[in-house]
Amino acid sequence: MAVKVKRLTLWRREDGNRPGLLAEALGPLAQAGADLKVVMGYRIPGREDRAVIELAPVSNRKQEEAARAGRLAPATAIPTLLVEGEDRPALGHGLSRALAEAGIDIAFLVAQVVGDRYCAVFGFPGEEDARRAEAIIKKTSAAHARAARPARRPARRGTRKAARGRRAKARRRR
Repeated sequence: MAVKVKRLTLWRREDGNRPGLLAEALGPLAQAGADLKVVMGYRIPGREDRAVIELAPVSNRKQEEAARAGRLAPATAIPTLLVEGEDRPALGHGLSRALAEAGIDIAFLVAQVVGDRYCAVFGFPGEEDARRAEAIIKKTSAAHARAARPARRPARRGTRKAARGRRAKARRRR
C-alpha cells in the first residue's frame, strides 16, 4: 500500500501544568465535531510547571473558532508532515537515514504502529526542510516497500475446490 504524506498545521497551547488542562483544550473541539488525527501533550523538560498541547487537524472555520476557545493557536513556525502507511521492519531507520543523508534536520518525531499500519508526525525547523523531506519520505517508503515484499510463489494448478471436485469425480468412477 502506498504511503500518504500530508502537510499539517499543528495547533498549540503552552500553559501551566495542571490536572484538566488537556480536557479544557479538547472540550470546545469535541463540541465542534473535530476528528483529530494527532494529539500530543507533554511537560516541558526542565520546566515541569509548564505543559504543551499540540493537535491537528483543525479543518474548518467552526473548528478554528473552537480551537481558539480552547486557547490554541496555529503553530505555523513548525512545518509538520503526517505520514501514514503499511508498517515494515526497519522502515523508521530507513527514513531517518535518508533524511540524515540529505542533511535534513528533524525538529521532532512522534510515531506509532497499530496492527500493520503506522502513523508518524515529523516536525522540521524550516519550510525548506519539510518540502525536501516530503519527497524523500515518499521515495524511501516506496523503495522500502518494494524491497520488503516476499518473493512470489509459483502458480498453483487450480484451486482446492477444483482439487476436491477432481477427487470426487475419481471416486464416482470407481
